[in-house]
Amino acid sequence: MRFATVTVDGDASAAVVTDDAVYLLDQGRQMIDVIGQGLDGALAEGARAVARGRRIDHSDVAFEAPLQPPSIRDFVAFAEHVEGVRASMQGADGVPDAWCDAPHFYFTNPYAVVGPNAVVRAPGGSEQLDFELEVAAVVGTAGSDVAVGAAADHIFGYTILNDWSARDLQRREMEIGLGPAKGKDFANSLGPVIVTADEFTDHVDDDGFLDLACTARVNGEEIGSDVTANMGWSFAAMVAFASRDSAVRPGDVLGSGTIGNGGCLAELWGRRGTLDPSPLHRGDVVELTVEGIGTLRNTIGSPRPAGVPLPAPRTTDQQRRRAEHAGQSLTTTGGMTHDR
Repeated sequence: MRFATVTVDGDASAAVVTDDAVYLLDQGRQMIDVIGQGLDGALAEGARAVARGRRIDHSDVAFEAPLQPPSIRDFVAFAEHVEGVRASMQGADGVPDAWCDAPHFYFTNPYAVVGPNAVVRAPGGSEQLDFELEVAAVVGTAGSDVAVGAAADHIFGYTILNDWSARDLQRREMEIGLGPAKGKDFANSLGPVIVTADEFTDHVDDDGFLDLACTARVNGEEIGSDVTANMGWSFAAMVAFASRDSAVRPGDVLGSGTIGNGGCLAELWGRRGTLDPSPLHRGDVVELTVEGIGTLRNTIGSPRPAGVPLPAPRTTDQQRRRAEHAGQSLTTTGGMTHDR
């Protein structure tokens, strides 16, 4: 079943989407609550909505981000992507040994989620806006320390994720050994629908890897394509690792990481040694297509204005003088040390 969040006459509601129609769930129903009842409950609710027969044409609704997730973990499951972007961002070769240890991830901003057809603007000061084509699993069942063999049962469904990236900001901030941060803080696109996991039973190989064709286009020109079966880590492994010494909850989004073979511009920049293709500019249309899910389309708008300048940090000398002053301010009275 395909679920979405749509707006009709200004009101947003969860809905079931078929090839030719949309069927609203109860008015104002939120997708997080639909997911929270588990896959079986969601399928039953969706079936009731379709049976009511209140059919709405696709053209009469606006598709929003299907979910406002409580958290987004973004993984790096494609070695080819890691290799290319590492060359572009760090000037390094190959895939680091640490990549083989676990399906590593970072937390990105759930408050910056936008949906299909939204206009995406580069953050102020960036001139290297990039897209990232990913498939994302949506958690449906809570769990902690989930075993890999049981982890697939915790997945509600799948959607498309565009992990937008300001590569120049990202490159600079990661020099300090943290991040990415503001280079990816400004937008994440999800959609257009969440397809429930049961729809993909025939697309899971013998090793438990989802096998879906993925294609990225800019202004109609194909930039890259790959299949999710080329992931180094399965979605089940991601769920298990995310829940280790922690927890996953319904609605959590786990991004696959960018596909290889041109799933983003930076990978190609790293392989070619130049900004080819060029960074995204105002008016560009980015279309990310995943087999069985659909196409997530966004248009690039005008860059945001530069932010208010920050003050300079205290220098090492200033910090040292403050430390010395703090030490001098301590006095000893009656055998006790007091801070004035």
